[in-house]
Amino acid sequence: MRSFQSFLWVVFLVVAGALGLWALSAGTALATAVAAVLIVALALAASSVRVANQWQRAIVLRLGKFQAMRGPGLFFIVPLVEAVAYVIDVRTITSPFKAEKTLTLDTVPVDVDAVLFWKVVDPERAALAVEHYDQAVNWTSQTALRDVIGRSTLAQILSDRKAIDDQMREIIDAHTEPWGIRVESVEIRDVRIPGELQSAMSRQAQAERERQARVILAQSEVQIAEKFGEAASVYATNPTALHLRAMNMLYEGLKERGALMIVPSSALDSMSLGAMTGFAALRPQAEGEPMPGGGPVGH
Repeated sequence: MRSFQSFLWVVFLVVAGALGLWALSAGTALATAVAAVLIVALALAASSVRVANQWQRAIVLRLGKFQAMRGPGLFFIVPLVEAVAYVIDVRTITSPFKAEKTLTLDTVPVDVDAVLFWKVVDPERAALAVEHYDQAVNWTSQTALRDVIGRSTLAQILSDRKAIDDQMREIIDAHTEPWGIRVESVEIRDVRIPGELQSAMSRQAQAERERQARVILAQSEVQIAEKFGEAASVYATNPTALHLRAMNMLYEGLKERGALMIVPSSALDSMSLGAMTGFAALRPQAEGEPMPGGGPVGH
């Protein structure tokens, strides 16, 4: 818009200079008067041309009263009678804002950074209903942020940011709607708390994790005991299953190289496994290993 206006004024100055030279060369009062009239007419014509970008809307006032909203593109105004009071940007605007040292509901001082996404949906009201609508939106956002923080606990701010964002959006939108402004979203970017409180919260979280670990371990012990009780019930009514389990345990212990297993003879007799100790003793002999208490046995 400004570049086009600058171009028009450059053309006007060139034409005005040419007319001035013509009037001087003519040297008559009539030529001077004609040149003066043409220069004034060209100045008025250049000042009446306006251009608005695709994302802009121009608010035109006629003698101080609202006349029309113009744009985008090329439009004209009546010089000395009409004026472009505002050029409104109708794109989505991003406005960062913050609240420092604000007390939460549980009296914790916090610093909160947030960002507001908003746009002008009614340029006429934005220009006529409020002075400096962008500053008004910024102040309203800060006030809403402090209000929501004061009604929320620190845990709510840290864990449920979506709900906090929605509350702020509703509060800000209720204030800006009469100004022709719509709030699209509000997002909390960062929450800063005092360093000593961070240390206390870290210790609390660590203690909570240790408590959960102990609870899980206790629950596991209970489940293991229950499974052992079920297995004991099965073995009490099924001796064959108990014998097979005992043989499997002996096999698992004896298959390790150099393993030594001590089994009560009464247990072997009850399982009819008296020859198992003989097999266990023959294994090191077959592999050429020393017997317990003696040297290697040859073949």
